[in-house]
Amino acid sequence: DCNSRYDYYHRKEETILFDIDLMNKITNNGIPKKTLCVVCGETGSGKSIWLCHHAANCIRQGLNVLYITLEMSEERLAERIDANLMNITLGELKNLEKNLYDKKMDRVKQTVKGKLIIKEYPTSSANVLHFKHLVNELKMKKKFVPDVILVDYINICASARYKPSSQINSYT
Repeated sequence: DCNSRYDYYHRKEETILFDIDLMNKITNNGIPKKTLCVVCGETGSGKSIWLCHHAANCIRQGLNVLYITLEMSEERLAERIDANLMNITLGELKNLEKNLYDKKMDRVKQTVKGKLIIKEYPTSSANVLHFKHLVNELKMKKKFVPDVILVDYINICASARYKPSSQINSYT
């Protein structure tokens, strides 16, 4: 059925654009919706910083973002994302007086149309079933349906298939 394959090859997919031109070039104009994208790197290479930057970029585009963390606190992630949205450093954010912080946050609220929810789980305590329950609960209680789900990071999630006492290594 070559005609339907041709149509598939030339179909315009909805993508989530990056605010980094090189990333859009590498990915052929962003990440297609309903796909899994994995950010890999060594310890300390900036994976969490990149995810915070991407979360800020997505909510700037009007997307709803659910950021699930098993490593860093909700407050620390919110701090990084706020600094990104305000286009200031973390040091500047910590030194802002309340009235200036409120002004900058009001500007962010006027320009950013997406919503962000950050949920923290202890390391190795949550699995995909917890995440599914969270998504359902957010939909019912807060009318929040995520367009993007970021998990920081997947290697320290629990398994939904193996019990913690089952002598299976964490990579299994």
